[in-house]
Amino acid sequence: MRISTVLFDLDGTLTDSGPGIMNSVKYALEKVGETTPDVDELRKFIGPPLKGQFMEHCGIDEEKAAEMVTLYREYFTVTGIFENSVYNGVEEMLKTLKQAGIKIAMATSKPEKFAKIIADHFGLAQYFDVIGGACMDETRTEKQDVIHYVLEQCEEKELDKIVMVGDRSYDILGGHAEGLKVIGVLYGYGDLKELSEAGADALATTPQEVAKLVLETE
Repeated sequence: MRISTVLFDLDGTLTDSGPGIMNSVKYALEKVGETTPDVDELRKFIGPPLKGQFMEHCGIDEEKAAEMVTLYREYFTVTGIFENSVYNGVEEMLKTLKQAGIKIAMATSKPEKFAKIIADHFGLAQYFDVIGGACMDETRTEKQDVIHYVLEQCEEKELDKIVMVGDRSYDILGGHAEGLKVIGVLYGYGDLKELSEAGADALATTPQEVAKLVLETE
């Protein structure tokens, strides 16, 4: 069955947002007197919903974690959002898919408001038919919920003609929960072990490989 629609994760799939996210987390932790964790610990914040990561890292309840997210956004909204770069080959991949008549959507756990700013800033918005993300009030942050929300806005309703692309286990599990096949990318923040154990249906090492997998699917 030919693919007609592709849903892309943002962080670690289209852009390398790690520096901005990690600096925003450090800012929030420092504001409350927490010790700055090492890079490996900070990397865990890239991709999943922030509130849950703060709860896990700091051992705090949901209310306190929401306060940490607010502090995080003090830095991210002004500075961290632009401490970011598009992966090599991403724009060419999007252009190739668009020229082939593929509908392109974004499904990110990042607030939709920020996702649209980032897409505009890097000139990527022109390729997207739908950009969907979390709400600013921290609702609709789970990946399955975001994917469901985006699918509701897509013209294509036959799930076997839609594929999800992401770099973390959350993308794969969320996509599968909504009945989608998922391509895991190995150039982002998830490694081979994580993506394989999550059950990725295919793996790509470059954006060009993603385009090839999508266009060759029958």
